[in-house]
Amino acid sequence: MTSAYPQITASASSPIPETEPPRDCPRCPRLVALRETLRAEHPDWWNAPVTAFGDPDAWLALVGLAPGKQGANRTGRPFTGDYSGDLLFGTLRKFGLAGGLFTADPGDDLHLTGAAIVNAVKCLPPANKPNPDEIRNCRPFLEGQLAALPRVRIVVALGQIAHQSAVKVMGGRLPKARFGHLAEHVMPDGRVLIDSYHCSRYNQNTGRLTTAMFEAVFARAVALRAAMTGG
Repeated sequence: MTSAYPQITASASSPIPETEPPRDCPRCPRLVALRETLRAEHPDWWNAPVTAFGDPDAWLALVGLAPGKQGANRTGRPFTGDYSGDLLFGTLRKFGLAGGLFTADPGDDLHLTGAAIVNAVKCLPPANKPNPDEIRNCRPFLEGQLAALPRVRIVVALGQIAHQSAVKVMGGRLPKARFGHLAEHVMPDGRVLIDSYHCSRYNQNTGRLTTAMFEAVFARAVALRAAMTGG
């Protein structure tokens, strides 16, 4: 199947390829069934576990929920091809964490500097809602990817599911680390987790997340890093 996606495959290369699941990962039967259906309907889409994206020397990691059907599941790059990417990459650019031109196409020259994006769930779930078993099945990949980014000191969780998975892989306890927008948690591994509402179309359209609220998360991350490094 890989040869059917030459442009997408080339542009979706992971900064930590040794941590990625196989293209035909079999761990979640429900997600595998959806993947096979979409491969038949849309053979030119990515339709596989979505790889990490960004800088292998990142100091900041963003944990997303799962690929969207028209976004990363189609394009092969996190937050690319759907509404959420405009706010995310625009914000990263404002704080010096993204460069190049973002056109919501994996063939553009967008790149991240100092930041990397990983997901709590690698494959598209029906209705964008993974079940607990699927989240648990994918957690070893998240754990491996955060471990493979040794310079990351700050992690931003985009939404409650991402928060829960991040807390667990960093050795924390959920009762002591409750999700809340702009909430901060010092994890047992020494990294700091900052929570944000997810930058989904729904959250933006309902006003649950505004641009100012989202930018405040990254302003805090930058300030924390300066305090950590004395810069």
